[in-house]
Amino acid sequence: MRLASYKIGVIPGDGIGQEVTAHAKAVLSTVGVRFGVSFEFRDGMAGGTAYDALGDPFPAETERLCRESDAILFGAVGGPKWDALPREKRPEAAILGLRKNFNLFANLRPAVMFDPLVEASTLKAEVVRGLDLLVVREGVGGIYFGAPRMTEQVSPGEERALDTLVYTSSEIRRIVRVGMEMASVRGKKLLSVDKENVLESSRLWRKITKEVAGEFPDVEVSHMYVDAAAMELIRDPLQFDVIVTGNMFGDILSDAASMLTGSIGMLASANLNEEGFGVFEPVHGTAPDIAGQDKANPIAAVMSAAMLCRYALKRADMADAIEASVSKVLGDGLRTSDIHTPGTTLVGCAEMGGCLMNLVGD
Repeated sequence: MRLASYKIGVIPGDGIGQEVTAHAKAVLSTVGVRFGVSFEFRDGMAGGTAYDALGDPFPAETERLCRESDAILFGAVGGPKWDALPREKRPEAAILGLRKNFNLFANLRPAVMFDPLVEASTLKAEVVRGLDLLVVREGVGGIYFGAPRMTEQVSPGEERALDTLVYTSSEIRRIVRVGMEMASVRGKKLLSVDKENVLESSRLWRKITKEVAGEFPDVEVSHMYVDAAAMELIRDPLQFDVIVTGNMFGDILSDAASMLTGSIGMLASANLNEEGFGVFEPVHGTAPDIAGQDKANPIAAVMSAAMLCRYALKRADMADAIEASVSKVLGDGLRTSDIHTPGTTLVGCAEMGGCLMNLVGD
């Protein structure tokens, strides 16, 4: 019997991205052995490390590696070392380039509360216990990619900055449809977040959402302004199942949702295109203050590997096994410093990653 084989591009990036991606790769390799799947891993550079080495945060050879891969395991990019660079040379240009060049329009950001971590959240246990929501964020449009964008001198001592928020009906329709599809296999509830009372783009967003809703009669669809959604996310997060929204609103709301779970170090994400190709990355940043100190939490990167199995490889069995290993290690009381509470065992990145790898292989 011939084993299934996949080519996985691995782009660790900067800071703790280097550490956590190594553990995600090890877990992916181990679960592959367990389920009879082989992986060919190819490493590439992006972000600040790529700029330092090659003068480009997203080199042509990295783009080529991505095009030759079945999926990408990504770490994190950025850091104060590169803050003074021109916008197109800053590390963040790597992930924006990936999203745009590969049309990764669907950014999936789940926020799941593991029961052993309830006390690690800054919210009361009864507010977050059982949390399981998914933010579906549009990833290649909106104000982050709109044109024109510029800063100009309008008079002595006075500058004017301009960013453009633009969406087309087709861009809205395809991301809303992804949200509907996700809701239809989850809790059958979808909230569309906009600012329809102020923004013309949001008026179009709401109009298209209502049209797409007609294709999914089994999904309960509601609408909310982004400021109200932010408030409700903190007040009563359990009311949500799937949230679909634009690029900027999704960026903000998904990071807020991540903290409900106790730490941004717990949250994974997927960036998908219409062909099923995806880049899978933890939501956290590069955390340069703890990089190289064995303090990073590898769980978000490992959960990103689970999403890679689920959405890119269509291997729910492998994804379930990885997620079960995370649940087990947390149930055993192991914690990195970001989620450590009295009565639990403090471990470093390497020990946590090693335990996850061992568990997923059983």
